[in-house]
Amino acid sequence: MGKALIIGCGAVASVAIHKCVQNHEVFEEICIASRTKSKCDELKAKLDGGKTIITTAQIDAMDVPALIALINEYKPDIVMNLALPYQDLAIMDACLATKTNYMDTANYEPEDTAKFEYSWQWAYKERFEEAGITALLGSGFDPGVTGVFSAHALKHHFDEIEYLDILDCNGGDHGYPFATNFNPEINIREVSANGRYFENGQWIETKPMEIKRGYNFEDVGPKDMYLLYHEELESLAKNIPGIKRIRFFMTFGQSYLMHLKCLENVGMTSIEPIEFEGKKIIPLQFLKAVLPDPASLGPRTKGKTNIGCIFRGKKDGKDKTYYVYNICDHQECYQEVGSQGVAYTTGVPAMIGAMMLMTGEWDKKGVYNIEEFNPDPYMDALNKWGLPWKESFSPELVD
Repeated sequence: MGKALIIGCGAVASVAIHKCVQNHEVFEEICIASRTKSKCDELKAKLDGGKTIITTAQIDAMDVPALIALINEYKPDIVMNLALPYQDLAIMDACLATKTNYMDTANYEPEDTAKFEYSWQWAYKERFEEAGITALLGSGFDPGVTGVFSAHALKHHFDEIEYLDILDCNGGDHGYPFATNFNPEINIREVSANGRYFENGQWIETKPMEIKRGYNFEDVGPKDMYLLYHEELESLAKNIPGIKRIRFFMTFGQSYLMHLKCLENVGMTSIEPIEFEGKKIIPLQFLKAVLPDPASLGPRTKGKTNIGCIFRGKKDGKDKTYYVYNICDHQECYQEVGSQGVAYTTGVPAMIGAMMLMTGEWDKKGVYNIEEFNPDPYMDALNKWGLPWKESFSPELVD
């Protein structure tokens, strides 16, 4: 079918690359490119010998001329951005210059400001339209599958969605006192920021972890969860007509929260540069260097994730509730692709999103969030490629 250039070689990228190799009829060739080429070579050595042709390259994802040169040399059908959110715009610039389709799993945020929003990427819409290419934003799980779940609910179950709660539960245990299940720098910036939710046409801001709820998750059990701001809230508030409220909740254990608070109190989560032994360092980046690599958590992590969306609205003039979700087992993920479940639930949707564009299932020129496409082929692909979904029409609600 075609070729994909995959930028990044961390835990999520590793899962996506494994799934691309499994899906060799679509991904006939892939090039894995990262700042550290040895990581790409190591993964290639592990996966070589199948039907997908794998090559590797060294790249600084902030170096637009170098990106353009690599894209022109490899000539991919799509660039899969599985690097850091700070690098989104540089990679989009390179795709625009080479007229190559683009896909990512997380929206842009400046490296020096703990703020993430879609405005920077949405500003590319007309230029991508004029170039005749597509940018698919947010094809992970949340954002990603949660957006597809929303499009599916609106298409098949509701005339009008009024309320949406997104629940992200990780019931896994890796045995460390403190570790993050994806990039520590991104994870800690996300959970230590002020919370925010959308209600009655406006954004309401909360203090970090101020709003707490309990929920009994299938196959995981009762967990405490906390209201966070998450990027898909911005696009879903825009793309779900008549929505009255959207909230996002994520579960955290007490050990995680205690350690995070201590690290915050001593300044280790700061993104402001400090002077240390004659050099400028960023405390959060130093902390990332000493924490366990998320890619190393696979063999240690046991338990399950449960992530989904609870919708309330109207169908044929009657009130309706609908819950669609996925349960993922950490050890099953590790046995399949050598990864824990959090990376798996992001890496599989990354492959599926790229597949949607490469096969032409999704073909709209411009910049789009994932909920703006037909959800049906993506929902089918989730069942096929390792993230089967379940549904309930009488779920426990969040007050």
